[in-house]
Amino acid sequence: MSTPTGTVSRISPTEVELALSRVITAEADDVWASLTASDRTAAWIGPWSGEARVGGTIELTMVLEDGSPTVPVRIDACDEPYHVAFTTDSFVLEVRLFPLDNGTELILSQTLDDPSLAESYGPGWEFYLDALLAARDGRPLPRFGDYDPSMAPYYAGLARNL
Repeated sequence: MSTPTGTVSRISPTEVELALSRVITAEADDVWASLTASDRTAAWIGPWSGEARVGGTIELTMVLEDGSPTVPVRIDACDEPYHVAFTTDSFVLEVRLFPLDNGTELILSQTLDDPSLAESYGPGWEFYLDALLAARDGRPLPRFGDYDPSMAPYYAGLARNL
């Protein structure tokens, strides 16, 4: 388990942004493939099928969730290999990649209409980002129980302090 990296900031009178980051020792193209190629997403979040284009919808099977639900994910924007934005029934999410001298910084951001939701979403995204790193490195995937509830107070505090 990593130390929480998330931030919560107000982006409008009615919305906040939950943002988390990781630095990955790889080129942006390779990190992009880990985020967008179904055979690679299968290793850390789940496989997907469907129309992988702006305006298209993919069906993502979230294999690390109870019951492995399949969720529709609409792709809202894509600038390969640096940015993808998408919407599900539950959230709006963006992932941005920034090349660095020593690899690539990944920033995941989620728009929330209720700041208190950071308490549940924050630990979940920490878990999934660490699962991404573990899958890329060939290490065992983390256990969600190591993230929630232990990280929830960190995110609750961020939301309270807006």
